[in-house]
Amino acid sequence: MPERSTIQTNMLREAQEAPEVVARLIASNAPLCRELGQRLRASPPSFAVTCARGSSDNAATFVKYLLEIHSGLVTASVGPSVTSVYEARPRMRDALFLAVSQSGRSPDILNLAQAGRDDGALTVALVNDTCSPLASICEFVLPLHAAHEKSVAATKSFIAALASGFQLVAHWSQDQGLLNALDALPEVLARASATDWSAALPVLAQADSLFVVGRGVGFAVAQEAALKLKETCGIHAEAMSAAELMHGPWTLAGDRFPILVLSQRDETLSGVADLVTKLREQGVPVIVAGAAADEASLALPSVEDVHPYLAPIALIQSFYPLVNAIALARGRNPDNPPRLRKVTETL
Repeated sequence: MPERSTIQTNMLREAQEAPEVVARLIASNAPLCRELGQRLRASPPSFAVTCARGSSDNAATFVKYLLEIHSGLVTASVGPSVTSVYEARPRMRDALFLAVSQSGRSPDILNLAQAGRDDGALTVALVNDTCSPLASICEFVLPLHAAHEKSVAATKSFIAALASGFQLVAHWSQDQGLLNALDALPEVLARASATDWSAALPVLAQADSLFVVGRGVGFAVAQEAALKLKETCGIHAEAMSAAELMHGPWTLAGDRFPILVLSQRDETLSGVADLVTKLREQGVPVIVAGAAADEASLALPSVEDVHPYLAPIALIQSFYPLVNAIALARGRNPDNPPRLRKVTETL
């Protein structure tokens, strides 16, 4: 009988497929991204809108940061209920509208996407099911190429959505540094998949609550990690910006309320490193992955010398085996969390 932490769940198996999925996505979608990038350069959008739920919305957060930091494009996450429940019609003419979805079937997402297209936005779907209604509504479709995902908890499709957003920005900007980083992404993910984060298992498996901290382009994967801890492990986990934590929330942290910090080597690093030092001085159990890890923390290994936009994608790749192990250690099945279904259709 294998140890529970070594059981090959669908979630773990699918997470390990992500490097191959991303390699396939980069090769297959390159012509589409070149065409879309040319279209966006010829007719630059006035602003961008993202539309998504769940893990897909976390991926949309990553794209929002890329667009605002690298492209200078104001980007808003619009709640799908604006059109589906309130029957409002926000003005989206001349916008870039990005819908991110695994199934492409949730009615509220479809409603907002249709409203965007009707109003004259350039609609783009980052979607795994290319036969879905969302793919039919949007003018451009960037397939995620994740194939079938059996586990309720999304892994490879989430990483594919991050890669797809990165690929779009790289081809739109024609930034050679981003294009080079894109080519390196499958190999970076393969290295990240081989890292061992099991040192965090004893602390996190016993936690009642948890903050997952990130900042900037890394905040999206903090959101995703917190979501996975909730849905697969039954831990009350909350994503928190490193800039917001010290405005009050960190008073909650303690022995059974640790903090997991995910960091990348960019302009946010000094502030995140200062936060880690303060947490340690306060005696807060803090686990650090990425550039802010130091010898005095419970430091988790990460892939070094990668583009700062790739670092968060590598960190979530490393995180998935850990959260799978935490779920099993807590006696839960990460493939079938209570009350959840693979396809969630909201109005």
